[in-house]
Amino acid sequence: MSSQESQPDMKLFWGCFIALITTAFAFITRVFLVNDPSFWPSTFGLDSVQAQELFGAGIWPFAISIIVFSLIIDNIGYRAAMIFSFVCYALYAVLAFMAYGVVMAEGLSGAALEEAQSEAYNLLYLGSVILGLGNGTVEAFINPVVATMFKKDKTKWLNILHAGWPGGLVIGGVLTIMLNEQTKEDWRILIYLIAIPSVIYLAMLFKARFPVNERVEAGTSFREMLAEFGAIGALIAGYLIFRQLGMVFEWTDIVVYGLTAVATVGYGLYCKSLGRPILIFMCIIMIPLATTELGTDAAITGLMAEPMLAEGHNPLWVLIYTSAIMMVLRFWFAGPIVNKLGPLGLLATSAVLAIAGLFLLSTATGLVMVFACATLYGFGKTFFWPTTLGVVSEQCPKGGALTLNAIAGIGMLAVGILGGPVIGKMTEDSIKASVEESTSAETYESISTESTYFLGDYTAVEGEKISSLSTEDQVSVNESIKKGKQGSLARVALFPLFMLLCYVALILHFKNKGGYKPVEI
Repeated sequence: MSSQESQPDMKLFWGCFIALITTAFAFITRVFLVNDPSFWPSTFGLDSVQAQELFGAGIWPFAISIIVFSLIIDNIGYRAAMIFSFVCYALYAVLAFMAYGVVMAEGLSGAALEEAQSEAYNLLYLGSVILGLGNGTVEAFINPVVATMFKKDKTKWLNILHAGWPGGLVIGGVLTIMLNEQTKEDWRILIYLIAIPSVIYLAMLFKARFPVNERVEAGTSFREMLAEFGAIGALIAGYLIFRQLGMVFEWTDIVVYGLTAVATVGYGLYCKSLGRPILIFMCIIMIPLATTELGTDAAITGLMAEPMLAEGHNPLWVLIYTSAIMMVLRFWFAGPIVNKLGPLGLLATSAVLAIAGLFLLSTATGLVMVFACATLYGFGKTFFWPTTLGVVSEQCPKGGALTLNAIAGIGMLAVGILGGPVIGKMTEDSIKASVEESTSAETYESISTESTYFLGDYTAVEGEKISSLSTEDQVSVNESIKKGKQGSLARVALFPLFMLLCYVALILHFKNKGGYKPVEI
């Protein structure tokens, strides 16, 4: 056993941990700045669509950069990737300050103000894209570093590492609430917040001795690494990447499919492999997993935010509460639970808890019950993401940084491209059933419109049409819509149900092979 393996550099681990906290700070401060009308929407004259486009500009580059960087990170080195991520945070701050300066110039009004706001928006959009690249690069280096540091205990330490994300949301959220009055005078204070953990991790990691990835140390070639992911993995990742870029840059389907085909064929010809079956299976599971964990958060947070506002509390405490649950469980309990249940047993148990939590949330009423059910769901979703990374790293070590990070990127992209729209369709179907039950099919038809998405046709309520109903019907319909939205969480439980079946299949598969054991190279 090497000295590195017996005595891992904990300063290196904590530097990676704080780097992940930085990504959480960047996320939660932008949630606050984009969604509160008194900040970016008013400063830059944003409507709701522009605000969400701006928020999205910080998300999709994250998913793409984590995959792309994984292909080259062993060549450029972890230190170079770390420095690049810090530079991205610095550039984001500079562009945000420039945008502030453009719109806050004296004497702006009318057409001049609109022109300034447009220029500032472009600066913020570019800054958001760069921020997303920085966040993705952080994930691209911290995951393989920690998996290499703790080769014999990957799942436990990846769970502890990923406690940094909810931990950052808790700390960043509390600081944001505490600085509420100051930020009303100058929202740039929230940009300064990101500087705190980013400077700390730079100082901790700049001279750190990064480990050689176990794939590289074992002499596994670059081609062998690509072969683990294979042509099928490249097809999944390539389609999601080009579909996301197509949505941003308005490419036609022909362009998206053409680029996907070229990338897949080229990748397959070079690595001469379709991919490891277990890795492809985990990639498929990652799509409903990411949808369950990330895609339903907005709906659950919305349910909990309403009673919070009624009680006179800041809705941001909802995110802080659920994040605190995840932080505590990942940080202090991941090791004992993994040792007791094993990685696959933990994933199966988490799926059961998520199913129960979603079903109960679909009918929960009152602040106490909603929080209690959300707590159950929070327990369920806590271990999904890092434990999946642990399983992939343990079963596909030859894939190195690529397989470990690509599956995370696939999950992030799948939420926006596939999971989000499917949840939207489930929500509209639930609203339809609720409205028709409380009123009539004719009433629903009068307030709905037909539309299409990538899986086919659907109907959705059109808000403006509700005002044409009688006052009594308006009240009834609005209550039915609220009930339908909440009830849709029972349908979302189909995602963890599918996952549970997959985990049971994997448990049986490994049982037939003599039990689950990490692969060593």
